[in-house]
Amino acid sequence: MAGIVGYGAYVPKYRIKSETIAEVWGEDPDRIQKGLGIMEKAVPASDEDSATLSVEAARIAMKRAQVSPSEIGAVYVGSESHPYAVKPTATMVAQALGTIPNLTAADLEFACKAGTAGMQMCMGMVDSSMVKYGLAIGADTAQGRPGDALEYSAAAGAAAYLIGQDSESLAVIEDTFSYTTDTPDFWRRSKSDYPSHGGRFTGEPAYFKHVQGAFNGLMEKMDEKIENYDHFIFHQPNAKFPKAVAKKLGVSKEKIEPGMLVPTIGNTYSGNAPLALANVLDHAKPGERIFVTSFGSGAGSDAFSIQVTDKIEERRRDGYPLSHFIENKEYVTYAIYAKLRKKYKGM
Repeated sequence: MAGIVGYGAYVPKYRIKSETIAEVWGEDPDRIQKGLGIMEKAVPASDEDSATLSVEAARIAMKRAQVSPSEIGAVYVGSESHPYAVKPTATMVAQALGTIPNLTAADLEFACKAGTAGMQMCMGMVDSSMVKYGLAIGADTAQGRPGDALEYSAAAGAAAYLIGQDSESLAVIEDTFSYTTDTPDFWRRSKSDYPSHGGRFTGEPAYFKHVQGAFNGLMEKMDEKIENYDHFIFHQPNAKFPKAVAKKLGVSKEKIEPGMLVPTIGNTYSGNAPLALANVLDHAKPGERIFVTSFGSGAGSDAFSIQVTDKIEERRRDGYPLSHFIENKEYVTYAIYAKLRKKYKGM
């Protein structure tokens, strides 16, 4: 089996509070916060994009794994905010990490689950001995139309996972399962600056159907039970959906709390579930089991069953924990936020 040899996570230091955005658009801050459960979100600096975020997270993952860049055989970067429309992010990341030319690299896009799709691809390549190590990254600087509900949640962040053989792993990936349909709940046309969404349609026909489909599919495939897991992670477009799906599935609130990041950093899209997993791994004990279910609009979910090994405590000594980036923050005004996110046209 393949497993996680190293992991790293990064969140920009800038934040904007939901109440700051609400005041600009004449919204009730309490209603917004109660409805979405998001207090503030991470905002990228003017010189940060999905490529730079990916490099920051990947360097931490490499430091923890103590693996030479020359041993990496695959680099996949999942994002829906790649810096270039035609020019791979993965090659820039690989070059920055110092990898050698004889590797495969590609950009992935599947809304918020492109990062977990990359993890599955690396698992297959490692399991088949095509590569010794594969690097999967989920990173985004998500967009939200001014005044739209997405503006309160669309955030920035990245998480990287170095996948290798289970004998070297700090956490073994026991199995994975995906559930996919053509459900148009969220989209962005070519040359459009901001995405569109189906409002409440994004919930029942999209998020809940696919998250539950992947969750139940992997549970049945492995013949497992909820009580056999210590932590559960569900994709977090807001704070309400993961709590609601956990309740539907019979997962206790205590088992999802360690991975709940959206209230304090927002929805990091392709980095969403991978960042939540990083935060759980920062605190998990050897032997604990983690169940992860991502979601990407369009739509699909990837589920993973992961067991932490006794290598976890030694490996996570190297590199910053995710809490370092979450706690070290600087708030910005809406005017600065709009400038950083290039919402002023003509600049």
